[in-house]
Amino acid sequence: MRPLLKHMVLPGFLFISWLLLNKSFSVGNMVLGLVIALLLTWLASWLRPLRAYPKRPWTAIKLIIHVAIDIGKSTYDVGKLVWTWPHAGATPGFLEIPLRIRDPHALAALSCIITYTPGTVWADHSSVDNILILHVLDLKDEEAWRRTIQNRYETPLLEIFE
Repeated sequence: MRPLLKHMVLPGFLFISWLLLNKSFSVGNMVLGLVIALLLTWLASWLRPLRAYPKRPWTAIKLIIHVAIDIGKSTYDVGKLVWTWPHAGATPGFLEIPLRIRDPHALAALSCIITYTPGTVWADHSSVDNILILHVLDLKDEEAWRRTIQNRYETPLLEIFE
């Protein structure tokens, strides 16, 4: 991406959002939206000491699709498990997963993915050992969970952020 285009993504998104939320394309509203978008972008840059430079947008799109599908499947599975709880035979537990990613933005994205998926919770992360502690509602196969987190989520995040 060209440097100027890269810096105009957030203000452009805010400007378009402003116009759509106000349902008005008058000149005054456009000027006000542009001023607010540029001002908010400038102010927000002070709050981000470390900038993210994501790469491979197609990998990011594929990851978003995988996460959406996994959230749908997990919602169904957890609903079924909760509905039949006394007889479901669920085995909740904690799991340690060694991670390769170090980028704070990739770690934040992984924590969101895991926490948004029903039945899993990001319980802890050791920055010294780079080990994730995950709580799973139905932990039957630890190795399958490790493979899922490392291959399905961590590998694309490595491509995107590192």
